[in-house]
Amino acid sequence: MSVEEETLEERKAKILIKLRGYKLIKKEKVKDVASYVVEAPKEEKKKILIWCVPEETVGILTINRMAKIMKEAKIEHGILIASGRHTNAAKQTAKKKHIELLPKTFPVFDIFEHKLVPKHEILTSEEREKVLAQYRIKPYQLPQIKASDPAAKAIGAKPGDILRIIRKSPTAGEHIAYRYVVE
Repeated sequence: MSVEEETLEERKAKILIKLRGYKLIKKEKVKDVASYVVEAPKEEKKKILIWCVPEETVGILTINRMAKIMKEAKIEHGILIASGRHTNAAKQTAKKKHIELLPKTFPVFDIFEHKLVPKHEILTSEEREKVLAQYRIKPYQLPQIKASDPAAKAIGAKPGDILRIIRKSPTAGEHIAYRYVVE
């Protein structure tokens, strides 16, 4: 592999940074592990560590190594991108240590560039309250979307969030739908 060639995990990281609107602060590559420190402008400038590992199976050791690096750098949230699967123990440990495990099925391209995939966005707390008041409903009364849905995963939606989905329509021009994110 040449020096300039990027791995599949690194391409996924670039797409993730673009889709979630993160601002890249620092990129580093040590041996086979690429790490990105990004800032989430929507979440009070929260710093996030994105770690790309070429491992086929991610275990507790990898999670603990990443958690140690996050603690030393004073970063409270992490995203791990791996080419393989995650053990059940690794999934449980990652949840406790605020590390999001990106599935290997995460796309290597921007899914929102496809004409059949509508624009998805997470509502702010003000927008959320306005929509719920406008329709006089509770969040659970909205149609649901799973947090594991590729579009929800791409924008970083968590259970409890409300998504605005904007579809282009030949007759209405634009149709807006809301979805409640569930586990």
